[in-house]
Amino acid sequence: MSEQTSIPADPELDPTASWATDQSVVRRLTGLLRATAGTRTSYAPATGQPVAELPLSSADDVVAAIRSARRTQRSWKGTSLADRAAILLRYHDLVLDHRHELVDLVILESGKARKQAFEEVAHVALTARYYARKANELLGPQRKLGMFPVLTRAEQRFVPKGVVGIISPWNYPLTMAISDGLPAVLAGNAVVLKPDSQTPLTALRAVELLHEAGLPRDAWQVVNGDGPTVGGALIQNVDYICFTGSTKTGRLVAKQAGERLIGASLELGGKNPMLVLRDADVHRAAEGAVRACFNSGGQLCVSMERLYVADQIYDAFVTAFLDRVKKLKLSAGTGWDVDMGSLISKAQLETVSRHVDDARDKGAVVLAGGKARPDLGPLFYEPTVLSAVTPEMECFDHETFGPVVSLYRFSDESEAIERANEGEYGLNASVWTRDGRRGRAIAAQLVAGTVNVNEGYAATFGSIDTPMGGMRSSGLGRRQGVEGIRRYVDPQAIATQRVVPIAPSHGLSDETYAEVMTGALRVLKKLGRA
Repeated sequence: MSEQTSIPADPELDPTASWATDQSVVRRLTGLLRATAGTRTSYAPATGQPVAELPLSSADDVVAAIRSARRTQRSWKGTSLADRAAILLRYHDLVLDHRHELVDLVILESGKARKQAFEEVAHVALTARYYARKANELLGPQRKLGMFPVLTRAEQRFVPKGVVGIISPWNYPLTMAISDGLPAVLAGNAVVLKPDSQTPLTALRAVELLHEAGLPRDAWQVVNGDGPTVGGALIQNVDYICFTGSTKTGRLVAKQAGERLIGASLELGGKNPMLVLRDADVHRAAEGAVRACFNSGGQLCVSMERLYVADQIYDAFVTAFLDRVKKLKLSAGTGWDVDMGSLISKAQLETVSRHVDDARDKGAVVLAGGKARPDLGPLFYEPTVLSAVTPEMECFDHETFGPVVSLYRFSDESEAIERANEGEYGLNASVWTRDGRRGRAIAAQLVAGTVNVNEGYAATFGSIDTPMGGMRSSGLGRRQGVEGIRRYVDPQAIATQRVVPIAPSHGLSDETYAEVMTGALRVLKKLGRA
């Protein structure tokens, strides 16, 4: 239980005195959890209102969930690929049909604004449709070149790993809980999901819709609780682990997975740079920068935290950018007019405040924002723009993961590229220019798993056919595209030899066979064969 164990009696005077949710709905959703280790109260970050008494899972609960998932997976992998794809297509429609309900849950549990919460619904639908339509292309048997034409038939098949564990974060409580698992079940695996303990109801409703679409209930199970207990038990028992979170925790996950010799995909931290080139459309770039820096309160792994702007347009860009930043509407409201919502937790608010205060104390200039807004809600912080940030300041190269961005001038594009590539991270980057070809050429020089030209993050995030993930300390592996589903299967080679063996035969000696083989290899080269 949390410190607040009783609900005050007068909700008219105290908004935290009543539940923020219909408790019959909460009981239905939490009934999907395998959890026997007590409960914990969750709270809406934007208002402090209690949301639910959430059952907690023990390590034994996790083991039991994986055991039943493994039993179901044995039959699930025998379901035809077409039938599995049909479930994802039905899910696509169900997610869109229930978009308002899902968005409301995202807002309630994460505190983000409605317009940004809808991005998650769209991304889940896109992911479901993409993998369903591409199922045969990505997972069907593939003919390969045999050793010899006609004589050797070679093919590749894909065998599901078994049970996939997913540990998802609070900042994308819908899409990170679901989008990584859709290709896993399509590939014939079962999933055991541990959503962040601050945002489990969103994930539970999304899983409930998966069951409604036709996925066997035990093929996707949910456990809930703290990372060391529940996450640790997951890593120790599944056949593959997918983790999204901090680089610090990701290193621990990688170590545990490595000890068991199971595969892992890790999307971790970032200190993402945006380059505004001298020929950029100033107003379009300023508008894009606002979205890239402050959507979801800057609590996106792909958010921009460093803006490098060409000298020639620096002043015009800063004027246009600050004008838009200062007009952003912060609110705990749930309407479409809200531009930025709440931070997720007291710890996150403390990190943001510490980074800004440290920068200010060491000489940085606060051009906009710079303070918490308890008048709006317990965890609000203004969108903040800093200049004159230097390396001794904590926000210079440490991920803030909040509504804080630093501005830097550059005079030479090669210098801007070099500065953007500094540091340990390499998750996302952005380039703004009127010349798309030039923008792509610069993008290719940036050390980042995704680079958006004339967009902050949505172009790569929404293009499901392209891989998404980090370089350097920003992670291992990729979601989306072919890489996003092949991580959940083991490729199996099957080759059939015809007529003659790959060995001496018909009375040939080993020496003669070697000469014949040498001649055959030379002929195949002349014929252009790979």
